[in-house]
Order: sequence, then structure tokens, then C-alpha cells
Amino acid sequence: MISSSSRLLRASSGLLRRGVAVRAFSVAPQKVVVDTYTAPRLPNDVHDRNALYEEEESRAMGGVTASVRHDWTKEDIAKIYDLPFYELMYRASTTHRMYWNPAEVQQCTLLSIKTGGCTEDCSYCSQSTRHKTHVKPTPTMKVQEVLEAARNAKDAGSTRFCMGAAWRELGNKKNAFNHILEMVKGVNGMGLEVCCTLGMLNGEQAKQLKEAGLTAYNHNLDTSPEHYPKVITTRTYEDRLETIANVRDAGISVCCGGILGLGEKDTDRVSLLHVLATLPEHPESVPINALVSVEGTPLGDADEIANVDAFDMAPLISTPRIVMP
Repeated sequence: MISSSSRLLRASSGLLRRGVAVRAFSVAPQKVVVDTYTAPRLPNDVHDRNALYEEEESRAMGGVTASVRHDWTKEDIAKIYDLPFYELMYRASTTHRMYWNPAEVQQCTLLSIKTGGCTEDCSYCSQSTRHKTHVKPTPTMKVQEVLEAARNAKDAGSTRFCMGAAWRELGNKKNAFNHILEMVKGVNGMGLEVCCTLGMLNGEQAKQLKEAGLTAYNHNLDTSPEHYPKVITTRTYEDRLETIANVRDAGISVCCGGILGLGEKDTDRVSLLHVLATLPEHPESVPINALVSVEGTPLGDADEIANVDAFDMAPLISTPRIVMP
């Protein structure tokens, strides 16, 4: 960040632009101060990171007090979510600065290692076999193809590489799982953080992924428990929570969020955040996605579903930064 109390400005006397006179003025140049953050990156491992805050009750900055807590009520979260826009932005930004280096952004690369052919009925998804969309099923990529993509991602500046497969669960896919374990080991060996999203996992599979070097696992809740049955019927909300618990028990960081634009209400958005904020440990990452509707899916063909805009996204990005700092 480069800051200075003033900058050298000049304008020619008598210059007219579209009928507006611009007066000549100049300011003596001031010394430019370069402010760079040198704090080390906080650990991604949620256990290591949370250990930093175990002994403290709260933090305060700029009139904002924040704390890591798990006893939020829906009413607490709704009050934050409903704050006036600029107040919510200020509180979220200030809270973020208390816990993270605000000058830092992590670059990640996501690769679909197996596209289409999923048996789930997620009403937003173009990869479901139950919907007629432009997406054609493809086989799982070869291990070396994935590792080559990871090398390219690292060369391009990414520090995390995430692999996603379109299926309901790993189940008894032993060959595919063995190949994925090879991929995880290979990517981890490059010095990259490794993330996967592979559907439902049991406890043993989560442990094997951890042993292979998996950093984080993505498994979104998508929406609130109340609205969920209107979006998906082939797996329950409890199924998703069980996978998250298996991942956490294996010592893997959790990446878990939701999707806007599924026909949900503001109360559903608050309810989703309440589920996440009251988990025994907060997710390392809370991805907030906006539906990209695809023709041929139930939600893509539903005219009554309103489009998501920045004023929908902003409160659902800002509120988690406050309740899960």
C-alpha cells in the first residue's frame, strides 16, 4: 500500500473541459511512505490457527470488538446480517484486519478431474445425469495429467491446488480412490497445499486422504436445513454434516459454504450461517457462490428465481467474517 498526505497535482490555467474551468494549482511533493505487511502467513491448519486464540476472550480495533465463539443464535446473526450496508462493510473489514493480513490473498487453482455423470439430483447442477444439459460425462483424469496441471498452477503462482470429481461419494471406487491418493501425494510433494471435493466420505477414507497429505476438503451445505429439501433429495443435510465431521476428525481443514440464487429467502441465508458458525470448529474457508443457471437444470429453467447481485453477495460474505473471524 502506498500512502501520502498529498500528491503533486498540476493543471493549466484557463483550461476548459466540457464547459468547466479547471484552476491551476500545485502542491509541493511530499515524501511517499510505502507501508508493507511483513507479518507471517497464519497457519492454514485450523487446529494450529485456533490455538492462537484459545487464551483470549476478544480483540478490539476501531470501535469494533470481535471474538471466536460458537454459541451464536439465529437472532444474533440476523442482527449483523441486517445492519446498514456501510456499517456491515466496516465491521467486516475491521474484524478481518484483526485476524488476518489484509494485504494478502491466496491464489488457488481448481481442476475438475472427473466431469459429469453424477447420479445426484441437485437442481442447480449441470453435471447430474438426471438433467439434460450440454455437459458430457468424461472419465477420471490420469494421475500424470493432474500432476502436470498442478505443476503449471504452481508456476502460475498458485499455492493451493484443488481437485473436484462429479460423483455422489467415493463409496467402493477403490481404483479411483487409489489414483486420487497418488494425486494428493504428488501435489503435496510439490510443496502445494492440496484440497479435494469428492462428495461424501467415510471416516477411513478421510484418514487415508490425511495420510496422503490432504490439506483441506470442500463439502458445501449449499443452503439452510429448511430450504435444502427443495433443492436436493438424493442426499440429506445430515449426510453432509457427517462428511464434514469425518473430515474434521481426520485432522483435515474444512472448506464449507453455500450457493445463493437457489430460491432461498434471507432467513435461509441466516440459517445457513448459523449452522456453520455453531459447528464445533469453524470451517477454514466459507465459500459463497452465486448460481450460474444452466439451461436444462430445474433451477436454470425456473423463471421465478431472481438473479443474484452484489447487494445479495456482500452481506453473505461480510457476516461470516464477523461471526467466524
